[in-house]
Amino acid sequence: MRPTRFGLTALSAVLTAFVLGLAANAAAADQGPPIKPEAREAGRKAAPALMQAAGIPCQVSDARLIGVAPDPKTKKDTKYYEVACTGGLGYDVVDNGTTTPSWASCADQAKVGADGKPNQLYCILPGDADASPAFDAYVLKTKVNCGVSAYRGIGHSPEASYFEVACKNGRGFILKTSSPPNPEKPVQLISCLAFPAGSQLECKLSTPAAQLSVIEALAAQSGKNCQVKDKRYILTSDAMDNYYEVACADGKGWVLHEDATGKLAEVIGCDVAGGIGGGCTLTSGRAAETEQAGLYSKLAHKAGFACEVSKYSPFNVAMPGHEVVELACANRPDGAVAIFPAKETETAQIYDCAHSELAGFRCSFTKADDAFPRLTDDLRKLGKTSCAVNGERIVGETAEKVGYIEVSCADGNPGYMISYAIATMTPKEAIACTLAKDIVGGCQLPSNVKRG
Repeated sequence: MRPTRFGLTALSAVLTAFVLGLAANAAAADQGPPIKPEAREAGRKAAPALMQAAGIPCQVSDARLIGVAPDPKTKKDTKYYEVACTGGLGYDVVDNGTTTPSWASCADQAKVGADGKPNQLYCILPGDADASPAFDAYVLKTKVNCGVSAYRGIGHSPEASYFEVACKNGRGFILKTSSPPNPEKPVQLISCLAFPAGSQLECKLSTPAAQLSVIEALAAQSGKNCQVKDKRYILTSDAMDNYYEVACADGKGWVLHEDATGKLAEVIGCDVAGGIGGGCTLTSGRAAETEQAGLYSKLAHKAGFACEVSKYSPFNVAMPGHEVVELACANRPDGAVAIFPAKETETAQIYDCAHSELAGFRCSFTKADDAFPRLTDDLRKLGKTSCAVNGERIVGETAEKVGYIEVSCADGNPGYMISYAIATMTPKEAIACTLAKDIVGGCQLPSNVKRG
């Protein structure tokens, strides 16, 4: 498992913050409670057509004319409106009479501008007073547990709109959706931790400390005896999963994989986490790897496979209560695939690399030639003593859980089809290739076909 980091750089590059340009014409805008009846009448009359022309999905519930100001270039009147939408976000919309209306969400408009003066485009319609329910609707399209407690607009590009949302549980996210926003189109919620301080998408409604507090909860669910000493965010994947590193007081460390729903998906040792955002930095991955190799050596010996583990690689397979790992050995050329139970008191299942493919696991550390002596031993157990195996083909297994491996012989004699009881990987029968034509398509190794 090697997660791909969410495309922060590319995302920030396309974002263009958008605020309607009324600064130079603020004096011309007629705004402020109470709303004049004629302003509301003009707004309600113009809003449906404007929203349709702007491509904004909106069942208009209220509207007002904010003001009219001449365009500095064309000298034509430009009209500014606020529009409230039933169950949706509110908007400021600009009508210059010629091009497609431009827009900004009410969430983009602060009550006070950067110059400290009242923002003439701040939304005041009752229907735009609280957009939390509208943002809840966007969040519900994702898997994230977040009841929106606060929000703010960041801006939009031609392709996407960006908002920050704070959740009642203390989490915070950047919400990315279509431009204009449309709850029927894809929505992403990206952890605020993905956006560093000073970036265009930096979160302001929650703190990194609050965001990182989730790590203690995940660590508590991990089943590891870990008194958290240090912690850090690593990355967010394209699937919106988050990865964190936790360092424990006893010197051990782990990577915690949080899925998009906020649940702990897996616990990854620092010894095998090098491909996740550069791996662990709070603890020593090398030390963890050495310790884990020693544990695997102990468990392999206990299961009857004498292996001083020199390196290992976990298989990304779902086998609850077990860990599937390929082993390379310092004291022998052939390795194995081990299925280690969670409890060290239980015995591991070992498949040497000559037979592991019958169990569904292919070795990558062990060379094929180094595994052949195990197959030669199988033939000898079945009374076939003249064949030194020099080639192997995994044929497969039958519905009766009988597996077949085809082998060729170095001495030039015809090869064999060896059958195995899959449950125990015990050799049952060695059938000469000349007699095995009806067994799963017969022998196919070049030397066996030539002699067959």
